[in-house]
Amino acid sequence: MKLDHIAVAVRDLEEAITHLRDALGMETVHTEEVPGQKARIGFIPLGNTNLELVQPTDPASGLAKFIEQRGEGLHHICLEVRDIQGSLKHCEEKGLALIDREPRVGAHNKRVAFLHPRSTKGILVELCQP
Repeated sequence: MKLDHIAVAVRDLEEAITHLRDALGMETVHTEEVPGQKARIGFIPLGNTNLELVQPTDPASGLAKFIEQRGEGLHHICLEVRDIQGSLKHCEEKGLALIDREPRVGAHNKRVAFLHPRSTKGILVELCQP
């Protein structure tokens, strides 16, 4: 298992990219739309991991509601696993609440699934498998 990325919820992806580029010298290398997650995403490389900027594309999505309630900021961490099905089974056996019982397609065509923050000390955790 390794840290794949840290995600930050933003209202406007282009504005966030410009701000981080101008303020901190961070350059986004890849952006894409992920219809299954109702989001536009920008990736900024940070050493062996990435900062992921996530903008909702649907005002009724969970991400849009998150921003409405909490504002922009840290949204989730993503852990890369070798076997996402096995990892989900292990998490469930250990009593963790699964948001996704089956993986779905995420950014970079990775298989992804989320764990509910109520069972991970308040942290929304995404698991991904390349």
